[in-house]
Amino acid sequence: MAENFDTNLQIDELDKKILSLIMENARIPFLEVARECKVSGAAIHQRVQRLQNMGVIKGSEFIINPNKIGYMTCAYIGIFLKDARFFDDVVAKMKEIPQIVECHYTTGTYAIFIKIYAKSNEHMKYILHDKLQAIDGIASTETIISLEESFKRQITICD
Repeated sequence: MAENFDTNLQIDELDKKILSLIMENARIPFLEVARECKVSGAAIHQRVQRLQNMGVIKGSEFIINPNKIGYMTCAYIGIFLKDARFFDDVVAKMKEIPQIVECHYTTGTYAIFIKIYAKSNEHMKYILHDKLQAIDGIASTETIISLEESFKRQITICD
């Protein structure tokens, strides 16, 4: 379920500089990173490969703006389970709903907290009523509609 958390990863100042540059622009050429870091392109390639192998870099991706492709409603949904034993089955069923883009196993009020996109409020109602709440093991849900994403960022590389 969870990834291994290793607090003893060997990340030095060069690694931090590389990570900062590629986080800012995932498409930056390695030769430009090398110039900024004052090392060879081969060294950058080796460092990035090592960081990927360590699991520090999980990948790179193009970020699609949901609004630009017709998904106008974003919501966060807290999910109450009938019983904790339903967790794995509920998560497996939620993976089949493509509009659910994040799923977190949480402490506190909810057992699960998800992020979902829909084309409209009516589409959201359909997903909630006909898809999500129909999953066996879900006792109830609480929906919070997002009015605007003020900002989103990755964790910074700090000491």
